[in-house]
Amino acid sequence: MKNIHIGKRNAFYQQLQGLKDNRTKRLRQGAFFVEGVRNINQAIAADWNIRSLIYTEGERSDWAGNILASVRTEVNYQLTRELMAELSGKEDVSELMAVVEMKKPWNRPDAETGTGTGQQAAEDPLLVLFDRPGNKGNLGTILRTCDALGADGLILTGHGVDPYDPEVLQASMGSFFRVPLWQAKSNEELDAFLGKLRKKYPALQLVGTTSHREKPVYRQSLTGPVVILLGNETQGLSHRYREMADVLCSIPMAETSSASSLNVGCAASILLYEAARQRGV
Repeated sequence: MKNIHIGKRNAFYQQLQGLKDNRTKRLRQGAFFVEGVRNINQAIAADWNIRSLIYTEGERSDWAGNILASVRTEVNYQLTRELMAELSGKEDVSELMAVVEMKKPWNRPDAETGTGTGQQAAEDPLLVLFDRPGNKGNLGTILRTCDALGADGLILTGHGVDPYDPEVLQASMGSFFRVPLWQAKSNEELDAFLGKLRKKYPALQLVGTTSHREKPVYRQSLTGPVVILLGNETQGLSHRYREMADVLCSIPMAETSSASSLNVGCAASILLYEAARQRGV
């Protein structure tokens, strides 16, 4: 492992900045920028490959010192305090940041087991499909909720926000590294995955969500193999997914409420809590 000192906005610095700010550059390099104690800890604990650590001169905490001493990397970067603050973009500048390698293939749900690749097979898998996520905070929140309430994986479809964006990672509070995640490249790829899943689990239910008054979610059994379908924040569940759904469920709201629907992150939390409650998690 080698250390490179960066004292100006040179090519090395621009490469790090690109990983933070540019989706295309992240995909091209197969790596992404990670900031925050919880995110870095979870990336290490979940055995993601840390390509580089980024730090500055001077005193550092025992936590940062231990990671610099124990985590094997290809190359580390030492930045000046000014460049570290600029790269961080946070008021309370991080003392340690990281470049983490994307997993190939993605840490995706496995149609043969219904769980994330490498995880123990689920008897009754619970998966979430989020179509065309349009808000980074919502995607991060849903990842965190999947982790907290025992979902076996999250599937992303359509063109939406980049799950490797630093704002998504920050909102997930480390859960990004714990939840099997897969982005279906096409409708055909998704259909093939769901077909294999149905073959493995004949009782599989695709449970669509809607703000219209359909079957209350608490009256729908979520104890067997289930894929919960979440729609885009603005447009809701598309016609394609409404047609695919075996049942459409809604979250009952107060008769006096002026709200016509819930934020998708809030809705996902309620739906997954109900699934966890029924399953006795």
